[in-house]
Amino acid sequence: MCSAGIVKAGIAGLFVGLVLLAGCAGAEAREQGVAALPAVSAGAVPIGAARPILAWTEFCRSYAAECALDPSEPARIALSPSVWSLVASVNRKVNRSLRAQTDQEHWGVPDRWDLAEDGVGDCEDFQLLKRRLLAEAGLPRRAMRMTVVIDEKGEGHAVLTLITDRGDYVLDNKTGAVMAWHETGYTFIKRESQDAVAWVSLGGVTSPVVTANR
Repeated sequence: MCSAGIVKAGIAGLFVGLVLLAGCAGAEAREQGVAALPAVSAGAVPIGAARPILAWTEFCRSYAAECALDPSEPARIALSPSVWSLVASVNRKVNRSLRAQTDQEHWGVPDRWDLAEDGVGDCEDFQLLKRRLLAEAGLPRRAMRMTVVIDEKGEGHAVLTLITDRGDYVLDNKTGAVMAWHETGYTFIKRESQDAVAWVSLGGVTSPVVTANR
């Protein structure tokens, strides 16, 4: 059986593991067959402009390439068994590799977005790192949108939405499972636009000021 270890050594170590993992994912998917793909479901529908999270705006000043949008990229990820296996594996590996800590505990501020370079982060940092790794593996960044939700505790939370040809799927540091957005139990508030460096509303009424939980 093919396996790959992603060690707790920051982004460089994770990316080395991801390169190995991509090859393993293809082999495993060929064994599993098309049945490994999730069922087709309807995606979330943006309904207009939304105000960005302030910490995201500050993040974009420091990490402009992470916020840049290329309109020539596909707006949807074509899900194949190998891509689905890769996505699920990256979600699990990053969740296991970073130590969860709130920004208040970590940095002494309510909300700060970064790439968890020191191996510590809260919800958005997990998802931003997953997106960077998946983009480096060849998935279109335009189809991977940071998303703000209200979680099961009624708190602001950040997840990564993958917009695919089989529906919208969510990567979350609270679970190793990649789930269809409507199966998470969250209230979806807003996400990054696919057409501009901006945000769009997903219909949720209550918009959190920060995404500050673990």
